[in-house]
Amino acid sequence: MTTTHEKKENSGRAWTMLMFAGAFEIGYALSVGGSHAFTVLNWSVAALVFFLLTLYFLSVALRTIDVGIGYAVWAGIGSVGAAAFGSVLLDQPLTLIQAFWLAVIIVGVVWLKLADSATLQG
Repeated sequence: MTTTHEKKENSGRAWTMLMFAGAFEIGYALSVGGSHAFTVLNWSVAALVFFLLTLYFLSVALRTIDVGIGYAVWAGIGSVGAAAFGSVLLDQPLTLIQAFWLAVIIVGVVWLKLADSATLQG
């Protein structure tokens, strides 16, 4: 039987793995953009590596976190990160209204994490 401490530790590890998966998803999205439809070798190799890393870390996280919550957080991190870093690194436009809606996604991701915490589940 697992204790509350073990569950909390596993949950914390799972959320850390999910954050890594999100970071690698950002790397994947940016690499795919830089690969120009996989015609640039270095970017294409980077995309493949980031893809494998994001899938691995996501699968580890989803051992503990419910798939609906985990996938939503992962996708949110990836989309917000790709938009933000794409704007900075790839000179892609980011309007004020787009930034607002990306902030809404961030708030949603934070609330999903809080809703998964043991204190809110009673």
